[in-house]
Amino acid sequence: MTPQHNLENLKKSAALKAVEFVRDGMVVGLGTGSTAKHLVIALGEMVRAGMKLRGVPTSQETAALAKQSGIPLIDTENRWEIDVAIDGADQVDPGFNLIKGGGGALLKEKIVAASAKQFIVLVDHTKQVPALGGAYPLPIEVIPFGWGSTAREIEALTKSRVVLRERNGAPFKTEAGNMIVDVHLARIDQPRDLEIALNQIPGIVETGLFVGRTNVLIVGTPQGVQIQYAPRI
Repeated sequence: MTPQHNLENLKKSAALKAVEFVRDGMVVGLGTGSTAKHLVIALGEMVRAGMKLRGVPTSQETAALAKQSGIPLIDTENRWEIDVAIDGADQVDPGFNLIKGGGGALLKEKIVAASAKQFIVLVDHTKQVPALGGAYPLPIEVIPFGWGSTAREIEALTKSRVVLRERNGAPFKTEAGNMIVDVHLARIDQPRDLEIALNQIPGIVETGLFVGRTNVLIVGTPQGVQIQYAPRI
């Protein structure tokens, strides 16, 4: 097992490689989480060195760090044209499909990823898995009204254990005021089919499955940074 401080170095190396995809004048979607934090700090250094760019943050946490780093932000209630969105992931399979949402920002993260001309994902090598699921649950954002019934529908569909996410003994609330349930699936062999089926359940706002969205995968490994491009369909 790779020590945590070494993993942080691998995340940082992936983030530093990702900023090479950012050009002067771009609008950049800024992800949330430990890997994206390294990205925002690196972009801030580029802005202070004279680069012109604007950011669309995927969480209040990222917005605060971006402002602290000197990155101008776009009003998130307006329509934007995002050149590139860069974010981390909790898991990535060989088909570049992801599980995201460990930090609870999956709704904004997916909106930004879907709006971007290019979506770049940063991970350390431990996030690569043969299939999604297993040790990492699938987060699903649900509205509070009737959430128990929504969870029951998810259980019936997936035949898996569904757990309400809590923080400090109370239900975790997203920035949109919703709840998150974590679905413990042994293995997700058909992520696209599962995403489609889950989205048919009333009460589900969004799932942490990011299917067919990744254009570039940047992996920090002990042997160096690897860049992989999604095959064009």
